[in-house]
Amino acid sequence: MTRFLVPLGVFLLLLLFLGVGLTLKPGEVPSPLIDKPAPAFKLAQLGEPAKTFSVDDMRGRVWLLNVWASWCVSCRDEHPVLLDLAKTGVVPIHGLNYKDKREDALNWLKQFGNPYALSVSDREGRIGIDYGVYGVPETYVIDKAGVIRYKHIGPLSGEAVQNTIIPLVQKLNAGA
Repeated sequence: MTRFLVPLGVFLLLLLFLGVGLTLKPGEVPSPLIDKPAPAFKLAQLGEPAKTFSVDDMRGRVWLLNVWASWCVSCRDEHPVLLDLAKTGVVPIHGLNYKDKREDALNWLKQFGNPYALSVSDREGRIGIDYGVYGVPETYVIDKAGVIRYKHIGPLSGEAVQNTIIPLVQKLNAGA
């Protein structure tokens, strides 16, 4: 009789773990970077490689850092949402082009439109590692002091922009 209880107990434990796992949302992986300074970088601009951009260039402004790539299928799904957000002027969007060829990235922006105030090139993916990028796309809300206040994993939806991003940006701009 007891020889059946051990496998039954293991089976029930596995069912419990599966049940808990199914309630989790993969897009809501907690980031250890929330409420910490955004990792510093100084990278060449995608459109003008002779110029650079760094996190310090945005001190005093709330902004978004969107990690994207021309080879990313989900980035194509997200792109119209970014274009719409950029048109509102609510928040500047800066792109971190991740593990991509410059020519491919520029062609992609030319084909689909450019929502970014500017993009920088992270050809080797080192900055993405510093930001804890799981995969593209990912979006970070960075406050006036250069602190990461929110991380969105996966493509942004119109709902996420309206219900989370814009209210947070407005709150951060108001100084709350």
